[in-house]
Order: sequence, then C-alpha cells, then structure tokens
Amino acid sequence: MKLHKSLIASSLAVFMLAGCYNQPGLVEDGSYDRTKTGAATGALAGALIGYNTKGHHKGQRALIGGLLGAAVGGGIGYSLDEQANEVARALGTGVNNDPLAALDPRRDIIVSKTPNYVKIMFRDRMMFATASSRLQKSTQYKVQKVAQLLSRYPQTLVGVAGFTDHQGSYDYNLRLSQDRASTVANLLSVNGYPRTKGCSFNKPIAPNNNATNRALNRRVEVYLYANQSNMADPCR
Repeated sequence: MKLHKSLIASSLAVFMLAGCYNQPGLVEDGSYDRTKTGAATGALAGALIGYNTKGHHKGQRALIGGLLGAAVGGGIGYSLDEQANEVARALGTGVNNDPLAALDPRRDIIVSKTPNYVKIMFRDRMMFATASSRLQKSTQYKVQKVAQLLSRYPQTLVGVAGFTDHQGSYDYNLRLSQDRASTVANLLSVNGYPRTKGCSFNKPIAPNNNATNRALNRRVEVYLYANQSNMADPCR
C-alpha cells in the first residue's frame, strides 16, 4: 500500500514536471512526448529502487526516489525536445511529425521527433551535385548551424545515414551514400564522431519509378539520441 501511494505521488510529479516545460512559439512543437515518457520511466524506476533499498521508511524512500527519477528522466527528454525546436528554428522551419511531409518535394529540410530521437532530413538536391559527396556551400552553412547547437548538448549522441535512389549498382550507391554520410558527420563531430552508415537504396521513401520519386529517396538523415540504447539501424 505504501509503495502504491508513493508511485501515485511520483506520477503526480511527472505531470507537474511536464507542465513546467510548455513553451509557446509558432515553430515549436509543444507536445514534449519524450519529456513525459522519460519522466514517467524515471519516476517508476526511482520509486522501485527507493522502495527496495534496505532500511526503514520504504514508502518515503520510494517517493523520494520517484521524484528524483522523474526529474532525471524528464530532463533527458526535455533536452531532446529543446534540441528539436532549436534545430528547427536554426534551419528556418518547424518541427513536422506528419509522415506525409517526406513525400512533399517542396520540402528540402524536415525536422521531426519521436519518443526516442530527433531526426533532421536533408534532401540530396540541396546538398550534393550528382555522383558527388562534396557538400555544397549553402548546405554546409546549415549543417554547421546544427553543429553549433550540438556543442551545447554534449550528452547527445548523433547518427548520420545516407540514402540514394536505385540507379546504378547497389555497391556503387552504398559507397556514395556512406561517403555523403561521412561528409556531414565530419561537420557534426563537435562532441565525438557520429555513428555513420550508408544505406544505398534501402528504405526508399517512395517507389523509384520516376524522377520525382527518385529525388525524394536521395537524402541524408541526421539522428539525435539521448542515449545509446535508443540508437537503431537507420537502413531498416
């Protein structure tokens, strides 16, 4: 019963913490899903650890553990939420979680977020010339702006993946996509070198049946993670 009451109190702390993080803004996403998820997970883990620690006053320790866990877990989520909004502002766009946004050829940059990561998708046409892995100067400036923001979040783990269309051999596109990912990763290595991967023409956004769709599939995606356990294979 004491543990149950402590968990309820810790859950209330989650909502209190999440409520403190609302920030208005036209280009900001105020849902803060990761903040709430991180706080809830931290609160539960903290309460259980506090309750199972030897000694008296288990209910009190569970409550304290839950509050500390909520604060730590919520802080990690909030950090990524803040980064999503800051990256979007720096790149002159907003946070867009609509899955259909990737199919809009007018969008050269799409910043989105999930409970586990923030994703920045750069269209290939604004980044590289055909068959080249040399970053164009206009896009180099935008990637460097992301790097400047990352320097303020040394705990963030970064992944970079390159994608091509299906023209040419799989191996050729694998090398090209890896080289393009590495080019972007070199600019983002402010807190350590990002995990990079070339995906060739795996995981297409649209069928490779016309020039418009092939252009949608040529892209570089940058992932921002709060911890290593959330990192996944971007090619699948």
